[in-house]
Amino acid sequence: MENRVVAHLDMDAFYVSCELRRHPELRGRPVIVAGDGPRSVVTTASYEARRYGVGSAMPAWRARRLCPQGVFLTPDFNCYRDASREVMGIVRAHVDAVEVVGLDEAYLELTGMPAPKAAMRGIVHEIRGTSGLHASVGVGPNKLVAKMASDAEKPDGFVMLTQQQAQARFGAAPPQLIPGIGEKTAARLAALGIHSIGQLADTPAEVLRAAFAPRTVAHLRALARFEHEGAVSEQRKVVSESRERTFDTDVVAPPELERILGRLAHGLCEALEGQQRQGRTVGIKVRLADFSTHTRARTLSAPVSAEAQVLPVAKDLLGEFLADHAGRPVRLLGVRVAGLERTREDAQLALAL
Repeated sequence: MENRVVAHLDMDAFYVSCELRRHPELRGRPVIVAGDGPRSVVTTASYEARRYGVGSAMPAWRARRLCPQGVFLTPDFNCYRDASREVMGIVRAHVDAVEVVGLDEAYLELTGMPAPKAAMRGIVHEIRGTSGLHASVGVGPNKLVAKMASDAEKPDGFVMLTQQQAQARFGAAPPQLIPGIGEKTAARLAALGIHSIGQLADTPAEVLRAAFAPRTVAHLRALARFEHEGAVSEQRKVVSESRERTFDTDVVAPPELERILGRLAHGLCEALEGQQRQGRTVGIKVRLADFSTHTRARTLSAPVSAEAQVLPVAKDLLGEFLADHAGRPVRLLGVRVAGLERTREDAQLALAL
């Protein structure tokens, strides 16, 4: 589509910002949102804490060592969900096509809007004035450029780039800066002598085929040239729901693992029934003390959501796993239901409406 305009709105340090609304006395201090268990990880950190090297997904114990003066707060996802609904409500009041991809970010289709840049500045201003929360915005001809632009000057960034400007601005950056290119792919590119996005864009396809399949080659070259055809979808598809728990100390005893699995399944099924969703695939996730992660799943003949339906399957899967890994200490246990769809009654109601 010619003259397409897409924006990516990304809230700045969202969880911390939500906490600062409740605790304004903590503004300017290094605030870290993390669980309080010995194996908890950092959910997010304020920009003051990031100066000490604290980052998302870092073990909380390491964050405490890097920033002993930091203020540690336990995550409150109900609070964050409420704030997200407030922000996205403002966005949807101004833009028809909005693709929410997390509590704190969304893509907006601005094509055909008379003054898209001014419109986005107005949205950011309204979000700040109404909620007190800050956002960074990227605007470009597709979702990839918009996403890269929104990350370029956080916090409070507002960057508008053409495809050619994105190539010039990020050409010297490492390939893994692009969403969708991970560390393993970057390592394989480095083995070919490719260390930047610009190099990747200029590398002939036949060179890349020495390390990647033809479809992957085409995908990588398109990413490096900032080409992206993805549409802004107004529907956010929730394909699975899960609950998991990381233990403070490893668990070995099967009865204790079954008891914990039962509590996880109870919370999961309660949420599914509240959402009026059900799925055909029940699965478990087990992370052992050596950090190896294992999954087991079973697809059923009919969709389920009730605990009486989900838990027996999950317990059976856990029993099969433990039979193969007897005596191995377990670090994390989880349960999920996948392939979610509306319950029949809810679907019929939606059609009637």
